[in-house]
Formats: sequence, C-alpha cells, structure tokens
Amino acid sequence: MTAPKRRAPAPGERQRDAERTKSRILEAAVAEFSAHGFAGARVSAIARRAGVNQQLIAYYFDGKEGLYREIGRRWRAHETAQFPPEEEFGELIKRYVRASLDPRLGGRLLAWEGLQDTGEDDPERDARLRQEVELIRRRQEAGELDDTVDPAALVLISMSAANALAVYPQLARALFGREGSAVAEDYAEQLARLFGKRG
Repeated sequence: MTAPKRRAPAPGERQRDAERTKSRILEAAVAEFSAHGFAGARVSAIARRAGVNQQLIAYYFDGKEGLYREIGRRWRAHETAQFPPEEEFGELIKRYVRASLDPRLGGRLLAWEGLQDTGEDDPERDARLRQEVELIRRRQEAGELDDTVDPAALVLISMSAANALAVYPQLARALFGREGSAVAEDYAEQLARLFGKRG
C-alpha cells in the first residue's frame, strides 16, 4: 500500500504556521528573559522552550537582540491599547499592577533591565518617559495629582509601585501573609487610593 501524497501547504497555511511559530518563540523568550534577564537568557533555551530549531530565532527575529526588541514593541503596542492616557490615574495604576503579574507580558523584564544596566541610552525609551512626565504634569495641572511633587519623581514612584509585586514577591508574601490574585487586587486597590483623585 502506498502512502498518500503529502500536499504542499497553501500560502495562507504557511503564513498561519509562521505566525504560530513566532508566537511560541515570543512566549518562550518572555519566560526565559523573565527568569534570567537578557544577559543570562540563552537562545538555545528559548528554542527548547518553544520546541523549535534555534535557527528559526535568527530567521524570524535576527537573533537574541531582535527578539528582545520585538518583546518591547509588543509591550508598547499592548500598553497603547490597554492604558489610555485619558483614564483616571488610579485606574491606570490598577491595570499596571495586573499587567506586571501577567507572565505573558514579562513584568520582571524591567527589573532585570535595571539590574543589568549598561548605562547606554535608549532614545525610544527616553522619549516615552519624557512623554509620561508630560502626561503627569497635565494631570497635576488638572488637579488630579499632587502638584507639589516633581512629575518625573511621580512617574518613577508609580512605575516602581505598580511593579512591586512582580519584583518583590518574597516581600509581598511576608507583608500580606498570602499571595496570588487576591493580594494583587487588594494591592492594586490600595495604590489606586493612594494615587487617586485628591480632595
């Protein structure tokens, strides 16, 4: 008995397969970078996690650096869609707390980036931070946030606070005596009160 001929995939099927493969690689990369930081992550480990040949990472993302940049681009697209600047600041903080704990979004990457800081400028990141400072300044002028605090300091304070559960899970367990989504929601609510409307 002869085996049936294997049909070649249609162009649309090839595209879907490529997108699925890229998605698996990105998920594996977020997990690997979150666990080891950029410097400690290995392309071979990412490929193993994704169940793909290591060469596909070079083919689709131009290597480890390109993969890391793509994760950053995806986060920025997610942030633009999910964190509208017109949202009340307290609500934004709650959303950022939840996002920091979502393993698919790589909340720990920011901490690793800081720990492994090379001192190099990142013009895109720096421009986005300046934009965040300007948004905080506008919120202060509108009376939503305390205008006696430097807006750049408020950006750093709010970012640090929103990422605290992802960066310091051991401290959160000790302080709250529990962990998981219930702590995250309670903590997010506390931050929203702290940064919420004045008066």
